[in-house]
Amino acid sequence: MANKIKDSDKEKYKIKRKSWDEYFLDIADMVASRSTCFRNKVGAVIVKDKVIIATGYNGAPTHQPNCLEIGNCYRDRHKIRSGTQLERCRAVGSHAESNAIVLAARNGQSTSSGTIYIVGHRFICNQCKAIIANAKIDRVIQRIINGKVEEVIPSRDWTIHPVDQENSN
Repeated sequence: MANKIKDSDKEKYKIKRKSWDEYFLDIADMVASRSTCFRNKVGAVIVKDKVIIATGYNGAPTHQPNCLEIGNCYRDRHKIRSGTQLERCRAVGSHAESNAIVLAARNGQSTSSGTIYIVGHRFICNQCKAIIANAKIDRVIQRIINGKVEEVIPSRDWTIHPVDQENSN
């Protein structure tokens, strides 16, 4: 017969488990440790029904040397301010978010109705927003660099094109 915990002792043995969002954000943080970027280590995890279907981190595209291999960051060497001239980055087009979506596609995993967990930067670039929306991902959970967690629903929160946002100011 198994030992049962008395009702009076249950509080003492109660263990706080992380929420699913905290759990997958922590995994995204580990994925970010694979990044080859000197400036930002970004990780992404795509999940469906509490199952990881793909991960991604930022770095140079396959078959191209990355900043770690070269030993420097082109953007740092040329004093290019963060968030500008993204096309002059070895990781252009190889952001964590897009890499996770590409990996899911390459392995035949649908991202539709999934959630993407992202850690490591302050904002998601417009190109990655479009890729996430086109991948039909339902939820975006992002842990910003300062530790704050934000939830975005692309179908609700990303309905105005960035060009139209500029024109409305």
